[in-house]
Parts: sequence; C-alpha cells; structure tokens
Amino acid sequence: MREELSVCEAPIMKIIWESNPDISVPELVKQLNEQYGKEYARTTVVTFLTRMAGKGYITTQRRGRISYVHAIKSEQEYKQQLAQKEIEFWFHGSMAEFAQTLCAATPLTHEECQKLRRLLDHVEEK
Repeated sequence: MREELSVCEAPIMKIIWESNPDISVPELVKQLNEQYGKEYARTTVVTFLTRMAGKGYITTQRRGRISYVHAIKSEQEYKQQLAQKEIEFWFHGSMAEFAQTLCAATPLTHEECQKLRRLLDHVEEK
C-alpha cells in the first residue's frame, strides 16, 4: 500500500472523495471548517495537498486563478487496503477473528446481520 493518510490528511481526502469529481481549494478549506471544525489556512491545506500528491492520492490542476483537486485513488480502494493491513497486523489475517471483535464492540442490527449472511453466502458460492 502507498503511504497511509495522516490524521490531518484523512478529513481532507474524505471531502475530496465526497466532492466527485473535483473540488476547488477555497471550497475545500470551507468544507474542512464546516464539516470538521478545522480552521486551517489555505497555505496549510496546500501543504497537505502537496504531501498527498506525493503519496499518489491526488492531482491538482489550476484553472485560471483557482486550483482544483482530483482524487486519483478511490475511497473504496483505500478502505480495502487499510482494512486488509489492519486485519493482517491485529488479527493475523483472520477475518473470523476480526468479525468477532468487531461484533463484540458494536452490536449489529437485524438488518446488518442479514446483510452479512448474504455476503457470506455469496463468498461460499465462489
């Protein structure tokens, strides 16, 4: 996996993913404040964006006087790689142990249990 997002980069990336396809830097700064209470200066956000571009998560493009940010890596891809890394490290690759721990920490609704059963049935069919 590429280098993970830092604690400061994660909310920035989440906003970028939610803004499909592109978001302007001024709008990104505004959304960071509104959604996460982060009152970063534009220059601080640009510094984070430069690091994230170096990690291969985004590209930026200037259109006139405004820079726009575009996600290269999808949110789904990132979540899958992050989850796999955590499962390998903490649960020695055991999905069953991971699921058991997760279910003990967060009770599942009936609907969630049904969805998991369907997912497991689908896996067994393969």
